[in-house]
Amino acid sequence: MKQKKESRIWFDMMLTLLPLSVIAFFYYGAHFMMTAVLCVITALVTEIISVRLMQRKFMPDDLSCTADGLLVALMLPASVDYRIAVLSSVFAVAVAKNIFGGRQNMIFSPSAAAYIFAVTSWSRELSLYPSPHNRIGITETAEKLSASASHIFNTTGKMDYTDFEIIMGNFSGACGSVCILLLLVAAAVLICRKDISGGAFFGTVFGTAVPAFIAPIINSRADSVKYSLVTNMVIFAAVYIIADKRTAPRNTFFAFFYGFFIAAVSYILILTTAKENTIITVSVLFTPIALAFQMLEGRIERAEKEQAQIGETVQ
Repeated sequence: MKQKKESRIWFDMMLTLLPLSVIAFFYYGAHFMMTAVLCVITALVTEIISVRLMQRKFMPDDLSCTADGLLVALMLPASVDYRIAVLSSVFAVAVAKNIFGGRQNMIFSPSAAAYIFAVTSWSRELSLYPSPHNRIGITETAEKLSASASHIFNTTGKMDYTDFEIIMGNFSGACGSVCILLLLVAAAVLICRKDISGGAFFGTVFGTAVPAFIAPIINSRADSVKYSLVTNMVIFAAVYIIADKRTAPRNTFFAFFYGFFIAAVSYILILTTAKENTIITVSVLFTPIALAFQMLEGRIERAEKEQAQIGETVQ
């Protein structure tokens, strides 16, 4: 039953990631599509090799590595060097996933860890982005690169885009994290199909919105909330990183506060340091808290079973 469920989740994930890939191709051209293909193939080959080295049989559930590879591609600039994308995918599967327990014992998101690896190794390359509609060919190198809309908002408080451009992802940033409309549709589909943690998703949204309202980056509290939610990969992370059932607490109450604390800490870091996409880093750093929640859930489940057994014995 578990195998069927994991396969279904992987399939649903891929169905929601493909539209994000299509819109990224529409905005940025064939270079992104080649990056996505390389990341998926690299993740799959790395998973097969890792499974063989661990003397395990490759199972259908192991195909979840392809979703992790595609997530890596969607978190990078559309102009990224292919070598960076490939090495990040190898890191996601070989190191972040299999060295730290494998598919059944994951402690953090492989794609989030891979993004941190890429940012720390190639910080300049990952801080510059092409503008939408600046289409890059497979063998071409982007000529005009600039800071992301998230960086500009974090440092100046400016967001010079219409609401329509924002909802459609027509602003510079990681190619898969800016189309807010598709991300919200993906969140609705995955939550309704119980593929991701609804508690963690809404906790992340509230954990960003509440601090942004209390301590706004700009004068308008409403705009502060709106722009804080659509920048810095917040919605993307809420759907695919923090709400990932492989790492999020199972209990909805615990999952909500897990997402809330990650988002709140991320917002505070943006407010004090202006660093972009801090939510990805904080999600990995909060691994001990996620593990603590999981241990608490285990204790509660054991206590409930013991109470049930006592009740049956008394009857």
